[in-house]
Amino acid sequence: MSLSAAAEPHTQTAIHPDIHVGRDGWLFLTGGSNAVQAQYGAPGFPRAKLWRWRRLLEARTRRLEKMGIRYAHVVAPEKLAIHGHAFDGLALDPDRAPAVRLERWLRLSPARRTYVDLVPPFRVRARDTALYRHTDTHWTFAGGWLAYAEICRSLGVRPRYDIAQRRIGTPQVYGGDLGSKFTPVRCEVAEPCLFESAARRVHANALITAFEQEGRGRDAHIGTHAIFRNASPGADPRRLVLFGDSYAHHTPNGATGTLTPLFADTFREVHVLWSTSIDWNTIARVRPDFVVSEIAERFMVDVPQAGFDIDKLAALALARKGF
Repeated sequence: MSLSAAAEPHTQTAIHPDIHVGRDGWLFLTGGSNAVQAQYGAPGFPRAKLWRWRRLLEARTRRLEKMGIRYAHVVAPEKLAIHGHAFDGLALDPDRAPAVRLERWLRLSPARRTYVDLVPPFRVRARDTALYRHTDTHWTFAGGWLAYAEICRSLGVRPRYDIAQRRIGTPQVYGGDLGSKFTPVRCEVAEPCLFESAARRVHANALITAFEQEGRGRDAHIGTHAIFRNASPGADPRRLVLFGDSYAHHTPNGATGTLTPLFADTFREVHVLWSTSIDWNTIARVRPDFVVSEIAERFMVDVPQAGFDIDKLAALALARKGF
């Protein structure tokens, strides 16, 4: 089934206030609680918050360097910043993207060497490859792998080039987080993003298991902590801790590419914590070789707080959900 055939009948709801409908079935998040399009305007993303991000990343860089830990911070750019060729009358300057402006603010900062700028390589690749799902804010397999490879390059680690050859599953009709906001749901045909791997999850905190017992493990978000181990002889023997959000989801999705399974396939041990803050207690306990922090561009408006503790946050989340 072609994309157009899968997404053809949209007779009931032609528009959505938070979504721009572009060419060829491309959907772009422009509104929502984070007012995404406004972040690209003038003045757009606040200069005061760019300054706070710079100081935060400098502090993280210094602290982790003193501990002998290699650090990388990555912003998952909005689709708006990458696939502008698919706009249909949307008046927006992709170079006003918060991720682009943050890179400029870091150019004279020691934190620049730890910042993984995905925008240039994504824009180059996007000329001939869809790096985001048409109906979703998240990456395709190609987008997820490119982000993973760029982070590996920054860390001085060789990525696993054979992962694409181990993909499993078949294409499926998929209506993503944007497509599902329409009636009927706008769908596309998504190529499989799962792959065979020796990595196994060996720990999930109570927040994850509580959601899994209700059959909705992917709905467990902020406060989750999972550990993966990989006994494969080809795995890098070192340990990585990943702080992130839905672009680094602890549970793979067959239709979108995420960082966690890629890193779990690469390293002997990977800890993934759903948080934009860094839990320094976890760092001290795990003593990783690498720390990666990832944040979706639209969430940069909330600068991470200090004093974060994953166990306390998980307990709070469990209490709020009534578990």
